[in-house]
Amino acid sequence: MRPIRPRLALLGAALLAAAPLGLAVPATAAPDTTATPTVEEQRLDKAAPQEILRRSGFDDAAPDFARALAGVRSPAEAERVIAREGGHLWKRAVDRVQGRGPAGGDLSRDDDRPLYWARLGMTRALGQWQPGFPLTDARRAALLDTLERTSRGEDSIDLPAGKAGQRVKRIVVTGFDPFQLDADVRRSNPSGAAALALDGTTIRTDSGPARVETAVFPVRWADFADGTVERTLLPAFRSGPRRVDAFLTVSQGRVGRFDVERTNGAWRGGYPDNANASRTETVPIPAGVPTQRPQPQWTTTTLPYERIVAANTGPVPVYDHTEVTEIPAGGSTPVVRPDGSTPGSTARAGGGGDYLSNEIAYRATLLRDAVGLKAPGGHLHTPVLQFGPGNTDPATGQVTDPDFVHDREAITAQVRSILTVVADTAR
Repeated sequence: MRPIRPRLALLGAALLAAAPLGLAVPATAAPDTTATPTVEEQRLDKAAPQEILRRSGFDDAAPDFARALAGVRSPAEAERVIAREGGHLWKRAVDRVQGRGPAGGDLSRDDDRPLYWARLGMTRALGQWQPGFPLTDARRAALLDTLERTSRGEDSIDLPAGKAGQRVKRIVVTGFDPFQLDADVRRSNPSGAAALALDGTTIRTDSGPARVETAVFPVRWADFADGTVERTLLPAFRSGPRRVDAFLTVSQGRVGRFDVERTNGAWRGGYPDNANASRTETVPIPAGVPTQRPQPQWTTTTLPYERIVAANTGPVPVYDHTEVTEIPAGGSTPVVRPDGSTPGSTARAGGGGDYLSNEIAYRATLLRDAVGLKAPGGHLHTPVLQFGPGNTDPATGQVTDPDFVHDREAITAQVRSILTVVADTAR
């Protein structure tokens, strides 16, 4: 994911510490509080998000969730209700994109934005909820974490176990929320749309079927630092009968091209996220997850990039992208290297830049190496999804148009074709 402007900086459900929800609240617990709406939640009241919700039928998600919360009588019940409602939102979004059930309105089914805006309505409702029992800030944060995880598919990756004579390959794909919404609140993210379209599907390849499970991540630095990527991927990366045979992290990149990112760097460049927060630092690895020490500056894709580039996957060209930015060993000034990093250098941008798309690629491949996963895996950048001619002004433009829908559908179709190449090479 790249900020949509000529800059090599690219596109984070937090692991929030909280007391177990089933424990009694101490007499000295902090008084109940409600949360101030977040930066993301404040955008929800703009006209475009409200139209997107209305035209998809997802405008009922937050009110229904608030009514469900109103009937909750204990912390344990709150956890159950929130997990159920978050999972229902994810399934509802997947079903809509994949053509199951009612469309709910005239917004095209392939649209990823109803999920994003409906989730924010639900997180805002949770933040403002005043239950009839004590609820500390820490417990509310833990409940928010449950809502984030379940409504993003992060806790529902269900890969089949291998069976003799019935071998099904297992693949995990991830996407991202829309981003850069202060510039244009109408934006969609084709990586999120592709994830919704692929979740739970089976891809047929020359070497057998492949089951695909997906999740969609937030565009927030803090969530990544708190381990949302590792928490989601680790169960599928560990040894066992359900271990992945391939993985693909996907985000939005540059105009008019797909990029298979060869090298990922351990650096955050500070571009503001969806919470308007910035981080400029070495990628922080959360405690308690498998990793490598010392922390490497670079990780490398194991995707079959030569085969992907050579395959006829669709109308948009696909590139093996090798450029990085580094501080050479013994140096102090960043240098752009078109053919990858040099020994002993310090990362300043991977092939995917220095934003959260580079970071998810770095985290996923670092985790791959730490647990000894021998499988094709790495990052794919999609083309930028743009509105059609005459609909480029966010102040006066429509929330959708035929070119916008056509291009998003075409990007999803080509992601599926690229994934088929990846699946065919998996053992």
